[in-house]
Amino acid sequence: MTILIVDDDPVQRRLIEAMVQKFGHEAVTAEGGEAAAALLTGPDGAAIDCVILDLVMPDLDGLGVLARLRQNAVTVPVIVQTAHGGIDNVVSAMRAGAVDFVVKPVGAERLQVSLRNALNTSALEGEIKRIRHARSGTLGFADIITKSPAMHAVLRMAEKAAASNIPVLIAGESGVGKEMIARAIHGSGERRTKPFVAVNCGAMPENLIESILFGHEKGSFTGATERHVGKFVEASGGTLFLDEVGELPGAAQVKLLRAIQEGEVEPVGARKPVKVDVRLVSATNRDLIADVRQGRFREDLFYRLHVFPITVPPLRARLADIPALTRHFVARFAAEEGRRIRLVTPEALRLLTAYRWPGNIRQLENAVFRAVVLAEGDNLGIAEFPQITALASPPVEEALPDQSAQPDERSFAEPAVDEATVGMPVCAEPSAGRFDAAAVSPSLPPSLPATTPTAAAAADMLPLLGADGDLRPLEELEAELIRYAITYYRGQMSEVARRLHIGRSTLYRKLDALGLNHGGREMHKAGAVAAERQPRKIA
Repeated sequence: MTILIVDDDPVQRRLIEAMVQKFGHEAVTAEGGEAAAALLTGPDGAAIDCVILDLVMPDLDGLGVLARLRQNAVTVPVIVQTAHGGIDNVVSAMRAGAVDFVVKPVGAERLQVSLRNALNTSALEGEIKRIRHARSGTLGFADIITKSPAMHAVLRMAEKAAASNIPVLIAGESGVGKEMIARAIHGSGERRTKPFVAVNCGAMPENLIESILFGHEKGSFTGATERHVGKFVEASGGTLFLDEVGELPGAAQVKLLRAIQEGEVEPVGARKPVKVDVRLVSATNRDLIADVRQGRFREDLFYRLHVFPITVPPLRARLADIPALTRHFVARFAAEEGRRIRLVTPEALRLLTAYRWPGNIRQLENAVFRAVVLAEGDNLGIAEFPQITALASPPVEEALPDQSAQPDERSFAEPAVDEATVGMPVCAEPSAGRFDAAAVSPSLPPSLPATTPTAAAAADMLPLLGADGDLRPLEELEAELIRYAITYYRGQMSEVARRLHIGRSTLYRKLDALGLNHGGREMHKAGAVAAERQPRKIA
């Protein structure tokens, strides 16, 4: 979580900043009310989760900042602090929108409790608002929880699509939130007061697809005991969301193409077509271009759907979203289950952020739900995520040290990850199958690839031929692979050994045999500090 500290006293700013960082949050400071108001009402304001605001400042005081936030509809929770703890100040601050009030000098325990309550309350209010908007069909882009720059780019594209009736095709892995993007497009457009109808094309029986989409007349086939208008007619005037559109069989693709082209549908057994006016939004987790090339998807239908494509990145490429999503899921499930969960421990957040999440947000949501049910206390720690721990940790036999190994093998300790840097991935672009790590992270040796999601996609580009055109020696290839693995997994030697399908002791012996022992230690340390050396998004 990112906490903004606003105080004109530099000593107080440093004290509060140290406390906030000790609590496991990222601290951002502002020297006065004007700077704080400009930051919170600007484009970077969405990154702030809570504000600790001094009430008495020379340029714009705390009450003025609260008034500015209310004028701009900024709902970030604010904790007011001042050296003057009179009842009048308390009443004025609370009426102006503050969620809590502390008196200088505030103790660490009191501030931690205040921050925890403010963040939990904000998360629960956000969940209630999202549920209300989803049920009323007015879900907007502000309701989507994200702190990832990659997702911010996606939302900017979606906002442009919402201002038009252009057909949208949302691509992405299962569970990344494609339907939420579709609902936000509908809820932010001119059709938001009209129906939003979602259809899962992969769940419809093949012999009923035409009836479900276009409707049927009574008695048109066996079992048609009454008239059904179909999803196109239900969504007329609003938005029709075709989820997993790539799963439609060929016959249904032909009829869907005609409905889109003509703006009318012909119910089964009807004598004449019915005019419809729908905004079409589709989604798929398949590579439709490859399906078109292989003849599994009609090319003409593809171009009708693929007018405004949007690709949603997987959760492993937006690690900055995991803490915020976890907090909101905890707030929702704790309220539903009647449990009082105060916080998710920094160790648990590190575990969740280090996991790859093949099931994306849906898997994270289910993991948090299970953790809330398992919790015996009021905190969620590593013990409440046993499945994730088992999947993220190497087998016990691999983790045990080999008795025949050299004595210094146990000196390779697992790196500690700073809570403030969790979820801050480095970004790099591939160039001819190689990565310039020095341009991305000066802290890494120039010969090493950067630890990025993009690097993972290019891991199969290890050159087999040397500069002389001959095959490179096996020892050289093995050394480069081990260097890459140590850097990619941020020096977590257990994970490196597990991914290479060797034991830790074997890994260390190879480091010695390849002359990488010293370099392996440097890479081990570099993985732990690479994230914290990245530039901060908010000054």
